[in-house]
Amino acid sequence: MSNVDWESKTVIGFKAKAAKVTRNASDLNAARRTGAVVATDKKVTGGGNKAHQGPDHQRIAKLDRENEVAPPAKIAPSVGKAIQTARMDKQMTQKDLAQKVNEKPSVIQDYESSKAIPNPQILGKLERTLGVKLRGADIGKKLEGPKKS
Repeated sequence: MSNVDWESKTVIGFKAKAAKVTRNASDLNAARRTGAVVATDKKVTGGGNKAHQGPDHQRIAKLDRENEVAPPAKIAPSVGKAIQTARMDKQMTQKDLAQKVNEKPSVIQDYESSKAIPNPQILGKLERTLGVKLRGADIGKKLEGPKKS
């Protein structure tokens, strides 16, 4: 017990001063004027997109481009024209045709403007409704009815 220092005191609940972070130049200059200890750290990765940092991002992007799958083929413009002319011959609007084949009018619009990805079921419905061949070699020709024997 002889080595106990009776003169020292322990203060409970005393908070040490935490470092203050300032984000503007006026607070920084005020701290310098008062003589406070000032340390400035520059953020190295601040504001960057972390997914695309590092020297390899260009090589990785190039690999991604090489492995891309080609977009699916759109409908041929000749098919779109055949649908449009057959519809006009029957004096139908796109909305009327859409109702007959049980599809949305936007689907008919996409097929006529050759923006649609071909669906054999929809093409079959359009062929039956319009009476025009839309698949195969002779696109645009009238469909013959069932052959009589």
